[in-house]
Amino acid sequence: MALSETGMIVLGIETSCDETAAAVVLRAPEGQGRILSSVVLSQDAHAIYGGVVPELAARAHVDRLDDVIATALDEAGLDLAGVDAIAATAGPGLIGGVLVGLTTAKALAMATGKPLVAVNHLEAHALTARLTDGIAFPYLLLLVSGGHTQIVRVDGVGRYRRLGTTIDDALGEAFDKTAKLLDLGYPGGPAVEAAAAKGDPGRIPLPRPMIGRPTPDFSFSGLKTAIRQEAERRAPLSPADVADLCAAFQSSICAVIADRVRLALGLFRDSAPGIDPVLVVAGGVAANRAIAARLAETTAKAGARLVVPPPVLCTDNGAMVAWAGAERLALGLSDDLDVAARARWPLDAEAEPLVGYGRLGTKV
Repeated sequence: MALSETGMIVLGIETSCDETAAAVVLRAPEGQGRILSSVVLSQDAHAIYGGVVPELAARAHVDRLDDVIATALDEAGLDLAGVDAIAATAGPGLIGGVLVGLTTAKALAMATGKPLVAVNHLEAHALTARLTDGIAFPYLLLLVSGGHTQIVRVDGVGRYRRLGTTIDDALGEAFDKTAKLLDLGYPGGPAVEAAAAKGDPGRIPLPRPMIGRPTPDFSFSGLKTAIRQEAERRAPLSPADVADLCAAFQSSICAVIADRVRLALGLFRDSAPGIDPVLVVAGGVAANRAIAARLAETTAKAGARLVVPPPVLCTDNGAMVAWAGAERLALGLSDDLDVAARARWPLDAEAEPLVGYGRLGTKV
């Protein structure tokens, strides 16, 4: 098959946390993308622990991955002979899970003679909007997930400049730990959002950390402490107390994100004069409707465009990995079979390694 004429078809494998995923994606020669299949199996064994248990996650990937890959190929109407390359997350992530996916991809690449692409999980999130919306470089990325909270300028494939990051905990981790403290279950994001919808955000005052600071960094540790202190002071908590605490927590988060994004958009304008700013939001927390609404308001006031891929492509999935692999292959980039898995792998390798930078979050 002549890739220059027909594009390329990439199988993507994702096993960095507790989703076992595979997908097949087509990248046309002009750069447009199309998802031919996407299969994601989420693991439910972690809920009783209030977080992801790395050993259980890795074992589940071993048990499920072959079937998930076979299903993704079948739904795309292809076999391995019809795929041009194999892409897999090589980090950052829970190293046991990353090894399962990357080792499987190496075996498939070796058996078929297809190119292997070792994908940075964060780059996969960063490039998803180019698959869904055809976004041109440069643009601004807000990555908010269980393990990462960063604002990054995306200048091209492999070209990233971090503008802000969490200096302690990731936002998704803060949601999960707040939910655990209030006995709302795991994963915490949807549970806190549902409780917040029934609460009064003004009844219980909570801090709004980092607002007004000159760099668009985040901090959520103090907010988690404030939630715990307020919960202890009001114990035993009534359903109304829980709802109000969640509403106050979510309100503080929205205010912090809006302030940090406003600052980052200003920095982007200064560094790219004449370019209309685009803010791309990725990661599981992007599914929070209150946060999405606040970001829509913030970008509209700043004269910027907001792009949020569909929720199934914001959380961990194989399609984003396949697409990142295709983007790299289009530039002639692939990897040797001895490429190593990485527990940590920052997008911006030159940025100062702050606490929380490049972390994978909630686990026990």
